[in-house]
Amino acid sequence: MKVRLTKDFILEAAQSLTKVPAGHKCARLHGHTFTIEISVEGEVNPDTGWLYDHALISAAMKPIIEELDHSYLNDVPGLENPTIEMMAGWLWNKLSPQLPGLAEIVIHETPFARCSYRGE
Repeated sequence: MKVRLTKDFILEAAQSLTKVPAGHKCARLHGHTFTIEISVEGEVNPDTGWLYDHALISAAMKPIIEELDHSYLNDVPGLENPTIEMMAGWLWNKLSPQLPGLAEIVIHETPFARCSYRGE
């Protein structure tokens, strides 16, 4: 039986987008409450009834949340232009070695705007 598990994380961070056209409002310092969905996919172990222990996802995300929460994202190496697209790829690179079966990362920067990335 193949399933997908998703665990959500929330962080608050500030940013300014450095490569937008002159005068664009996102070039100014601003912040978001980001919701990050981490999804893993695979076969359920028939002995345990689990695909994955959610605690493994939380453990992989803990140092990342500690680094990003209440930070200025532009100061984080690799996030000098912290669009949600760039953030999704950055997160994938950090998490994929630790989370076998990583299938998708979705980052919501507002309740109405999000980016999904599947490592491609």
